[in-house]
Amino acid sequence: MNKIPVILIYDVGKTNKKIFLFDEQYNIVYEESRQLPEIKDEDGFSCEDVNALTNWIKKSVALLLNDERFAIKAVNFSAYGASFVYVDKTGEVFLPLYNYLKPYPQDLQKKFYDEYGGENLIAQQTASPVLGSLNSGMQLYRLKYEKPEFFNEIAFAFHLPQYLSYVLTDYPATDITSIGCHTHLWNFNDQCYHHWVNEEGIEESFAPVLPCATEVPFVFDSRNILSGIGLHDSSAALIPYLATFTDPFILISTGTWSISLNPFNHSPLSEEELRQDCLCYLSYEGKPIKASRLFAGNEHEQQVKRLAEYFKTSFDQYKNVKPDFELLKNIKPTDTATHPVHHRGMVKQSDFAKRDLNDFKNYEEAYHQLIADIMDQQEKSTGLVLRGTLVKKIFVDGGFSSNPIYMQLLAAAFPEFEVYAATVPQASALGAALAIHHSWNEQELQPGIIKLKLYSSDFPPAD
Repeated sequence: MNKIPVILIYDVGKTNKKIFLFDEQYNIVYEESRQLPEIKDEDGFSCEDVNALTNWIKKSVALLLNDERFAIKAVNFSAYGASFVYVDKTGEVFLPLYNYLKPYPQDLQKKFYDEYGGENLIAQQTASPVLGSLNSGMQLYRLKYEKPEFFNEIAFAFHLPQYLSYVLTDYPATDITSIGCHTHLWNFNDQCYHHWVNEEGIEESFAPVLPCATEVPFVFDSRNILSGIGLHDSSAALIPYLATFTDPFILISTGTWSISLNPFNHSPLSEEELRQDCLCYLSYEGKPIKASRLFAGNEHEQQVKRLAEYFKTSFDQYKNVKPDFELLKNIKPTDTATHPVHHRGMVKQSDFAKRDLNDFKNYEEAYHQLIADIMDQQEKSTGLVLRGTLVKKIFVDGGFSSNPIYMQLLAAAFPEFEVYAATVPQASALGAALAIHHSWNEQELQPGIIKLKLYSSDFPPAD
């Protein structure tokens, strides 16, 4: 039996941890998904169980290496950002992987911005709103001043994608996509670490910055394999699109966050855009990508739980709901009042959380309203990064790309654009594979790795 040459990709989200094997034509020939229970940090705040995650990586690699169907040539990683794994001088993880939603001490935040020129200046220089713990560099600043005895023991502070690579390779690296995602670490004007990183002695905790296409040879269970150094998942999700399409486009990458990424918008971030949660990511080529974010996937998850409890259905009942165009035409309007959430910069939540479920006849009607309320926010968020560009196409990947109600409403919200759902929704994993294509795959990259479904902006007439 001839083994299929494959690349192994770990795509690690906050909720779902996924494994994919891609063949040389980038077909998915194996996939697995699981959820790992969270633990509590020393303050009782929920966080990733990094030890459980590490053990899962090692065990699954061992199992797949011994699978007679596949010949694993390489491995790479995409993972969520804004969280550090801290490794001490013995090479062991010794602190929690703190949750980026953990509230940040206001007095310490004030001390930082007072010392380094104020919130507006830092936000513009680092191309990121002020987001507390979501600015991952601030987590290191907090450790230095709240727990200096632990800070002094850090040998490496890895963003999660690079830690996952380190688990297998024991090779320390930093990648530009992880530094360049609302971390407050990178000065986008000077293309280097911000001066506060050096002044606070934090750069000493970082491994060298290496190109995203870096390949690291390693031995696992007597097998010689190549590994990438990992990428931030939002930047990885763009790679298949940049490799496939030349006309200007915007990508809405959906998961826990719905992130609107415009690689063709190069205008500097304004104070107003920063205030509304716009930021810049760095692409795998080190180029700035203007983006806006919405916590839509998280809101969807919380609200479908609420719907399931109220209407006494299963959690995933929403998957059975088909678009009802009469319901969509009679959607309740949204309230224009602002409903801020606990992060000041984050785009406000939709109106649905405050709606009375008694007002809906059934689950289907309520669910249509939920998606309509989310879409009201999505339209505003995506619109922020469309301004002043020649973009005419909108692509959607991730969870919402397979939601026909979301896609229909998105097309209606942007009637002057071509709106497509990606039929290969695993763009982050695919991007991580493509980032090291030439390291393991001798085949030429074929067109058509992304298949698209066009949605019309018009609702069909009623029967």
